[in-house]
Amino acid sequence: MARLDIDKQNKLEPKRIEHAAHKLISLGYDVKQTGVVLQFQHNGETIRFYPYSGWHTGKGIKDGRGLKNLINQLKNK
Repeated sequence: MARLDIDKQNKLEPKRIEHAAHKLISLGYDVKQTGVVLQFQHNGETIRFYPYSGWHTGKGIKDGRGLKNLINQLKNK
């Protein structure tokens, strides 16, 4: 399904990518950006974070939405 407001996404996405990458790097993760997806290793597994939608997924974490929720999971494991 296509986004409803492409202009809004194009404006906000770079800021969200930068903010999320900064937060994850400050936790000690080596973050790689592939297109609009941030990827990093956690306990030997690849975790993917989609900054615009906030979706995070990967083996070893519970899939969900929100950078704050992802960071809480990473800190608790």
